[in-house]
Amino acid sequence: MSAAGSTASRPRDAATLILVDRSGDRPRVLLGRRHGGHAFMPNKFVFPGGALDPADRRMGVAAPLDPEVEAKLMVATRRPTPAFARALALAAIRETFEETGLVVGVAAGAPQRAPEGAWTRFVATGFAPALDRIDFVARAITPPGRPRRFDARFFVADASSIACRVADVVHAEAELVELVWARLDEAIGLDLPRVTRAALDDLAAAEDAGMDRARPRPFYREVRGRVWRGAL
Repeated sequence: MSAAGSTASRPRDAATLILVDRSGDRPRVLLGRRHGGHAFMPNKFVFPGGALDPADRRMGVAAPLDPEVEAKLMVATRRPTPAFARALALAAIRETFEETGLVVGVAAGAPQRAPEGAWTRFVATGFAPALDRIDFVARAITPPGRPRRFDARFFVADASSIACRVADVVHAEAELVELVWARLDEAIGLDLPRVTRAALDDLAAAEDAGMDRARPRPFYREVRGRVWRGAL
């Protein structure tokens, strides 16, 4: 394989956020249905998320990651730094804001400086990202040979962390055309990608175990043509 081909097949660092509403008798999670015209997973229900952006490395936070969560994010990475772990969590928050209009954060108190683009729009709402409210559920790398590959980290935050919502982000021509809050048992019945289904199972197991932040995190990747489930 050429050097260019090797680079093209390398998975991009990515992050996604599972928002959990625990206010009722059973937890519900937020899922969005992707536009039917997308080449990548059309009409599938997914958690909001996407690739790490350079701006995520420059964005400030109101509160840092929990040390246990930060440590898990740095396991089995090429450049295991706290700054990289922080950027991943920020990517999950930014992608959620861009795709759903939901602001996951706390009152900023004072005007915040932010990189141009989505983060500027985020802080314009008067809130700032607080990473101490974020946990890390699982990690999955897209198998080789796929047109798009991601090294995705699945984060989770309680719905009480939603500070506000920007209107008119989800609509018929947007990336996500519909948002639904579904109980874990109901969500399994939706049209989900396999990795989303696995993350839901991992979340349910973590919920049953009390969401101990020192717990091992599942890590999915393909080894010699077979899906391998390790632990971080």
